[in-house]
Amino acid sequence: MEAGASDAEAGDLFEALFMADVEDVEPPTRTKEEGRELLARAVPAEAVALHGCVLGPERAIEDAYVVVGAGSEIQAVSEEKPQGVRVLETDGVILPGLIDLHGHPEFNVFAAWEPPQQFVNRYAWRGSDVYRELVREPQNRLLAALPARTQLRYAEVRALVCGVTAIQGASGKVKGTEEALVRNVDLWVFGSQRARAMIDLPSESSRDMERLKGILTGIEAREVKAFYVHLAEGRSDNERSQREFDRLVALKALTDATVVIHGTALAPAQFGDLADAGAKLVWSPQSNLRLYSETTNAAEAMKRGVLVGLGADWLPSGSASLLAEMKVARRSLRTHGHEAPARKLVEMVTSDAAKIAGLDDKLGSLQEGRPADLVVLERHHSDPWENVVEADPGWVDLVMVDGDLAYGRADWMTTLTDPGDRDHLEPVIAWGQEMLLDTSYMARPTTEEPPTLAELRAALIQSYPPVGPIFA
Repeated sequence: MEAGASDAEAGDLFEALFMADVEDVEPPTRTKEEGRELLARAVPAEAVALHGCVLGPERAIEDAYVVVGAGSEIQAVSEEKPQGVRVLETDGVILPGLIDLHGHPEFNVFAAWEPPQQFVNRYAWRGSDVYRELVREPQNRLLAALPARTQLRYAEVRALVCGVTAIQGASGKVKGTEEALVRNVDLWVFGSQRARAMIDLPSESSRDMERLKGILTGIEAREVKAFYVHLAEGRSDNERSQREFDRLVALKALTDATVVIHGTALAPAQFGDLADAGAKLVWSPQSNLRLYSETTNAAEAMKRGVLVGLGADWLPSGSASLLAEMKVARRSLRTHGHEAPARKLVEMVTSDAAKIAGLDDKLGSLQEGRPADLVVLERHHSDPWENVVEADPGWVDLVMVDGDLAYGRADWMTTLTDPGDRDHLEPVIAWGQEMLLDTSYMARPTTEEPPTLAELRAALIQSYPPVGPIFA
């Protein structure tokens, strides 16, 4: 896109690049309930009880056990030591896997770029020369040179090692009933596609208008639980950004399934309208501040009763991890006179995030019978909720997804797995600690061996030498 291109042209190009080949998935003839194929190679050799401070749905339990069997579910959460089960003394904080509700993961192979100016809205930077040169053109080269999913898989590893077990925003190139290393909440997940996403609201002449109508029909039929849409992303005094909310209402797209991403230009009364409709908000303060020098008044949204989640956005302008984004969110709330308790910040990336995603029956809480998606963090603070907010990626000791030992301390992973399963574990040095990583998880097994992190890194560097590092 040449400098000086119209906002509309820039927006149409961006939508096409992100959402190319997007298809709403038809349900398969065989659902998970009827028996989903699952290949999780690095599973515990036997049931294991993780012992530490457990952040439960009602309270933090200082001395508790989360029992995970050789399957994919949590067998028990108990304050009593289970009998006949191997116990792993974590000395840490055990919590649900983090849910990152806004991102564009394929772009997370890049290092952060420095905006040379502040922009008035997202259409302005999408049409700029600097964005084209530093992000868009390198992305086009990678898309042309690499096998499908290379960038996404690398980004999934980046998310995983920072405690994230579910993300939003992967492109529509992930087809059908394929599931990923981490869960993609607006694609195929738990045997269905519960959510849909659009970058921009379509114009009347756009080919996506019919798709929006289909999404709204799915919401009305309760088949679509969450509809993610970027909205009002720009400075609070930017007229175009301000008008987008009225456009959302005019399209009858303000519903209890609507999830507004950004909303930086929303006025207090509009937050009230969101709350009245049961709509939700996903907030990415770091990216907003870097691009526009201001961010959403999330404190006002919360005051009005809007359920708010967090997303790290993409690495070019957002945070390097969801853990980092939590810290930016806390400081931003303070500037608006709102001191959010540490527990509320944790809920914004766990239980509240699961509600926003329409997945709170599966994710966001450690409970018996739920999928074993969890994180163990080193303990450095007497308040366990504060420990999570203050954590950095180097504190991540273990991540499990659906019972798979996806990433963790080398000594723990070796102890918990059978010798045959250890062949699939890749050694990495993460922030000075020896860790093991399993990139072989597949919900639908194929004959093709999933690439290791080393293979992903080599492929990316060959096409784009300054690829952004994961452990940095």
